[in-house]
Parts: sequence; C-alpha cells; structure tokens
Amino acid sequence: MDNCRDNRSDSFVVAGVFNGLVSLRNRTKEAWADIEVQLKRRYDLIPNLVNTVKGYATHESSAFENVTKARTQAMGATGPTADHAQAENMLTGALKSVFAIAEAYPELKANQNFLALQGELSDTENKIQAARRFYNGNVRDLNIKIESFPSNIIAGTFHFTKMEFYDLPDNDVAQNPVEVKF
Repeated sequence: MDNCRDNRSDSFVVAGVFNGLVSLRNRTKEAWADIEVQLKRRYDLIPNLVNTVKGYATHESSAFENVTKARTQAMGATGPTADHAQAENMLTGALKSVFAIAEAYPELKANQNFLALQGELSDTENKIQAARRFYNGNVRDLNIKIESFPSNIIAGTFHFTKMEFYDLPDNDVAQNPVEVKF
C-alpha cells in the first residue's frame, strides 16, 4: 500500500513540474505575441511618418529609403532571434535619422499630424520596451526551470528547450543617441 502511495505522489510531482513548464512556455509565447502586436503597430505608423516628413524634406530621400528598407527587413524577420533583434534595431536607427531630419524643419515640428505620429511612435517604442522586459522575464523563468534540478529531468524527458532572450547586441545603433548634424 505504501508503495502505491509513493508512486502516486511521484506522479503528482512529475505532473506538477510538467504543468509548471507548460505554463511558463505558454506565458513566454504570449509575451512574444505582445511584442509582435507592438511591432505591427510601429510598422503601420512608419509610412505615415515618412510621408509627412517627405512633404517638408524632399531632398532627404536616402534617409526615407533607409527607413523603408529597414521596415521591410524587420517585418520579414521572425521569432525572438538575434537576427530579428538586429533588424528591429536597424529600424530604430533609421527612425532616429528621420527624427533628426525633422529637427531642421521648424514648420514640420509644429505640424499637428507630425506631432501626433511622433507621440504615437514614442508611445509604441515605450510599449515595445515594456513588452521586451516582460518577455525576457518569462524567458528567464522558463530557462531557470529547465536548468534546475529536478525539473531539468522532466524538461529533458518532454523536450522542453530553452528560449532566447530578446536583447540589443552590444554597441548596437539603437543603444546610441542620435547624432544631429546640419
């Protein structure tokens, strides 16, 4: 009888650890989906911003081409990988150049449409950063559980794998402030 109880309690432990891993994995996937929602919002705002600035700064075509190219690359990148983070960071750098151009045009800086777009993009960037922190926290918790004893045994048995953090590479353009030159 005692042996039967031991087997049941072992089964409950395994089930509890397994369910905890499933929960962490699903929370991490949900957190990544939150990042994707904010990135989509950012992608949708960019053409409007570029068109607004283009109306004032028509001779700055290379900056607009860079933003368009970076947006296309970022939209084509998938999953929380280093390549995706690099594409997003290139887009951030390209956007910084557009805002730097806007500094040279006082009438543009006063344009209500530009101000609204700038505010929405700023709000979106803040939401992306918050979503990244939330995602990375979930990845941390999942990876700790996958590596810790005894859950590492159950994680290995059921093929749970560690997930990648969504971070900026060192010395990335998105970490550096915009240098405005006129």
